[in-house]
Amino acid sequence: MEAMDMRRTLPGNRFPGRLFPGRLAAAAACAGIGATLLAGCGTDGGDAPATSPRLVDVREFADIAASDDTFVLNVHVPDEGTIAGTDGAIPFDALAAEAASLPSDHGTTIAVYCMSGNMSATAVQDLADLGYTDVVELDGGMMAWMADGRELLPPAA
Repeated sequence: MEAMDMRRTLPGNRFPGRLFPGRLAAAAACAGIGATLLAGCGTDGGDAPATSPRLVDVREFADIAASDDTFVLNVHVPDEGTIAGTDGAIPFDALAAEAASLPSDHGTTIAVYCMSGNMSATAVQDLADLGYTDVVELDGGMMAWMADGRELLPPAA
């Protein structure tokens, strides 16, 4: 019996001109996903840049924020306090509209925080969409900052 005739006799094959159409589509999808995952694998892991945005803990955030080259940004609304050394406060949902208040150099490190991490998660993606390439986010926000025994400046009057 020829291969073409065999396909026609397989039970459940509603498309006798094609061999296992559902399974072929699934296999093709899996192959595409696998190829995409493998494409991201480096060979030496050398000096690859850190991915941005990055979620960092309180201690790493404090170290990054202490640098004179870092722009520290509070995106929480309403104002419930500020980490000392903050360079700007822009509501998380107004970053695009307030882009002129951000550093003009898109390579500047921007350290972003809010109260718990929810607003900053939106903000860091918006900053990446605006072209900023070195964005870090405080994991847990000001709540984590205070839980680590660090002080907040009171809200502006």
